[in-house]
Amino acid sequence: MSTPEYHQHEEFQNRSRKLAEMKALGIEPYPPKYASTRKAAELTAEMEGKEAGHSEEAGEGKTLHAHISGRLVLFRAMGKNAFAQLQDETGRLQVMFNRDQTKVEGLEENPDVTPLKFIEKKLDLGDIIGVEGHLFRTQRGELTLFAKKVTVLCKSLLPLPDKHSGLADKGILYRKRWLDLITNPDSLERFRRRSKILLSIRKYFEEAGFEEVETPVLQNIYGGAQAKPFTTHLNALDQEMFLRISLEIPLKKLIVGGMQKIYEIGKVFRNEGIDRTHNPEFTMLEAYAAGWDYHDTMRFTEGLFEKVALDLFGDTKIRILGETESTAVVIDLKAPWKRLTMKEAIKTYGEIDVDNLSDEEIRNILLKQAHIDPKAVRQATRGLLIAMLFEEFAEKHLIQPHHIIDHPIETTPLCKLHRDPKHRKERFVERFESFIFGREMCNSYTELNDPELQRELLVEQAEKKAAGDQEANPLDEEFIEAICQGMPPTGGVGIGIDRLVMLLTAAESIRDVIFFPLMRPEDA
Repeated sequence: MSTPEYHQHEEFQNRSRKLAEMKALGIEPYPPKYASTRKAAELTAEMEGKEAGHSEEAGEGKTLHAHISGRLVLFRAMGKNAFAQLQDETGRLQVMFNRDQTKVEGLEENPDVTPLKFIEKKLDLGDIIGVEGHLFRTQRGELTLFAKKVTVLCKSLLPLPDKHSGLADKGILYRKRWLDLITNPDSLERFRRRSKILLSIRKYFEEAGFEEVETPVLQNIYGGAQAKPFTTHLNALDQEMFLRISLEIPLKKLIVGGMQKIYEIGKVFRNEGIDRTHNPEFTMLEAYAAGWDYHDTMRFTEGLFEKVALDLFGDTKIRILGETESTAVVIDLKAPWKRLTMKEAIKTYGEIDVDNLSDEEIRNILLKQAHIDPKAVRQATRGLLIAMLFEEFAEKHLIQPHHIIDHPIETTPLCKLHRDPKHRKERFVERFESFIFGREMCNSYTELNDPELQRELLVEQAEKKAAGDQEANPLDEEFIEAICQGMPPTGGVGIGIDRLVMLLTAAESIRDVIFFPLMRPEDA
């Protein structure tokens, strides 16, 4: 096995030498446990506006005692004292080491080595240490922990990247997220907020009587979305398998089985392009409720967004940054949201009335758009042409929250035909997509539970797949069998968690909200 490249770095060799010297002194550089009692931000907040005594009073009962641990990020020696910045997950705190009073755990058996000299010569920026001591304020008023005892918790063998050059490359930060979290407090806070968003979502569903379930990631047959799957081989059964492209089909089988309100938050995988709002591996929320239709899921969805915003910010208004301060946009997530049919949205924002246009006239409008595939336009049915017009002329205008309702049946094979006779005759379905800031945020149907029509639509999908459409679904006879055994009227909704986090953290790219987005290998 070849030696890693970093082993040749001078810094790695210097730190490895210091590691060996620590061990020779009887110091354990990687202890199993350390009990911190306080956090940096907590101490700073607690002492805001309060006196903290002076360094000479530390330990005399006049100052606050604390244990804290963190990463050494700044260090400067000043005669009999040395000052450092210790960083934990909440922020930074200044620490002072003193030549006469600071001790180092494990160095007691070596009286010839002074603790301060050990700290100066053997510790490096990036090392993780524990410090026990008392708080005081310097002459400049800076809150500082007077270190009485220092414990080495982890000797780092590679330095953190240079702040001005090493952290300018976003590719490095996406690929090596740990460096991003160490050096960028905003990034750490964004991922903390992601956790809070997921907690808020789960509370909302729990309060509405939903049960959280788990369904397979590996599937014999895929479906539930228009997407090309990732394939793999299951050796145990000697068969081809697929990573799921959607959560939909197995969740509907659970509804058939008698579960009433269910949801799942999980990874889905689509073998597609990568851009600011797409990553081949992403997190999806899907929920289904027996007895509901798409109007119920519409109200439930806008209520969810409103509740999460209130939990995070105490307000339904969020600020989305633009290219400049003056182009920032305030989005109000307060329910109810604006509702437009797909045809109304095209007429409102694109000034195109599709009811007064023939298929050929719509094609001519679309063919003038240079970036649209002419072959796809010429082959498209009327329903798909309407969907193309919406994407081209309306979608980018949906800045404030919109529900776009009543879509052509060609856009999905899993949705119930519209109950209104006029829309039903035009083969429109009871579907809505929600848009905010010009991005699709969720997708919802009154679910199709007619097994004969469902099979007819899935057969059409299978025929498209056989004709070369890589995003069409294969025929899933087991799913049809399940519906034949009776699925109640059901409303379903799918929400992209990563896009929701982008919205609520003002992130510019989906890569900013996924811990480890898909990247090319570094050596590529």
